[in-house]
Amino acid sequence: MSGSLIKIDEEIVTSAVASVTLTGIDSTYDVYMVQYNNVTGTTDNQGFRTRVTVSGTADSTANYDVAYKRLRTDTTFNNISATNETSITIGIVGTGTGEINNGVLYLFNFNNASEYSFATMEPTILESSAILQANTGGFVNTVAQSCDGINFHLASGNIASGTFTLYGLKK
Repeated sequence: MSGSLIKIDEEIVTSAVASVTLTGIDSTYDVYMVQYNNVTGTTDNQGFRTRVTVSGTADSTANYDVAYKRLRTDTTFNNISATNETSITIGIVGTGTGEINNGVLYLFNFNNASEYSFATMEPTILESSAILQANTGGFVNTVAQSCDGINFHLASGNIASGTFTLYGLKK
């Protein structure tokens, strides 16, 4: 994949922010990839969430559906799904030593105003008490609209740290 990823936008959080928005999605690439690393929060045990952006603004309408398999080291696997959500929870962040969230999203149809935007997601989370969790699945924004980016925020509190990078995948 060397040379296949073209960096479009990057945000490095070193002090608390309410949200992070990556923009720059247009018709240049068919598929975009977001990588986020070392994400932590200012408030413990909070949902780490995402939304699409339209004209640079996060779309908070109740038009998100999600399904994924949750893999955990402390218990059995389980299935998660939801419809008509205002954002998608892609993991948990905490404030404890070593708690961290990392992941990759692949974004499809984002610039196509005639199709739904959707993404696959592959987050890995190290929770409190050294519990490792990984999810694999995806989400869809059930509105045919042109989306130009993606927004990350927490259910409560601020993002304390993390690196967020948007790439285009060469055709």
